[in-house]
Formats: sequence, C-alpha cells, structure tokens
Amino acid sequence: MDRPLGAAPFGLEGCGFLGWDMRNKLVRIYGHGHMHFVTFSCYRRQALLGSVGTRSLFVAVLGEVRRRYQFRLVGFVVMPEHVHLLMSEPGKGDPSKVIQALKQTVSRRLRSKSGRKIVGIQLPLSLVGEDSYPHFWQHRFYDFNVWSDEKKIEKLEYMHQNPVKRGLVQDPKDWAWSSYGFYAGGEDGLVKIDLM
Repeated sequence: MDRPLGAAPFGLEGCGFLGWDMRNKLVRIYGHGHMHFVTFSCYRRQALLGSVGTRSLFVAVLGEVRRRYQFRLVGFVVMPEHVHLLMSEPGKGDPSKVIQALKQTVSRRLRSKSGRKIVGIQLPLSLVGEDSYPHFWQHRFYDFNVWSDEKKIEKLEYMHQNPVKRGLVQDPKDWAWSSYGFYAGGEDGLVKIDLM
C-alpha cells in the first residue's frame, strides 16, 4: 500500500509522532512524556564551541531556554563541536521548538556585527550562507527516545565520558560543561540538573 509523503510509517500512526522524512528515515515521537537524548553539531563539525567563553555562553542560554520552555534537564555535555542533552518533553512546545530556540539564540549572541565572524573566527566565503551570515549549526538534530532507567544511565555515562575519550580531560570532573558534577557530588555546576 502506498503511503502519502510525510505520513507516519506503519505502526506509528497515532503515536504522537511529529514528522517522517523518507530521505533520512527521521522519526520523532513526541507527546508521551519520554525523555529525549538529543545530539546536534556545529556547522561541518567545526570546533565553534572550542573556547571557555563560547561553551559557558551556550550553558547560560541553555538555562534561559529551559526556563522559557519548562523542560527538565537530566544531563548534558557541551563539546567543542557538538552537544548532547538528556531532557524531558517541554511544558511549552516540543523538543524541536526547544532545540530551534537554543540554536538560534546561541548563534545570534555569538555572531559579530559584520555577520562574517562567529566568536572571533573568520569564516571562508564558502561557509557563508545565502543570507550573508555564516552558519553556526548543522541543520537538524538527532533525537533518541529514552524509555528505561538503564538507557538513561547509559546515555548519562556516555555524555560524561565524552570529554575523557576525546582527550580533553583525564577525569570527567574536570570538564565544567557537563552534568557530571551533579551526579558525582550533588552540585549543580553551571546549570541546574533535574532528577527524573
């Protein structure tokens, strides 16, 4: 049986699903109160979050967006070229709206007045978009629904070990831009963490 373009795949009808893209096999399932493990990257995996200042600004904006959209932040890590979040569904909107607001706010605050620089990095013309502004983020994001405590723990451990595996620090406690400190010692760090 043929399915109309954009229709839910068989078995996902009525599941609160948001979208289906046949090219990328992207399915987003919202509306069931699941946690979401979200990953998104800087444009072409460049280390645009490579400085203390840019990572700290990202975390500050994360706190603002969290309050605005009323979601629970269970875990996070900000890496030089990508971000992982473990979050609840928001009280306002859906995870897609949250990520859109987060990405837009961060890139706007980091963009220079000339529009050709981001966080002090001169971008080549090939990276400047049609609107004459450089791209900061890759389009889209990866979203994995987390349905069990075991999967939640797996995702938290993965996030917290990411800076160690990449050789940025020797111990996860030394990477300030993650939720590790909360789970290791109950300290919120740069942004409040919620148990879930």
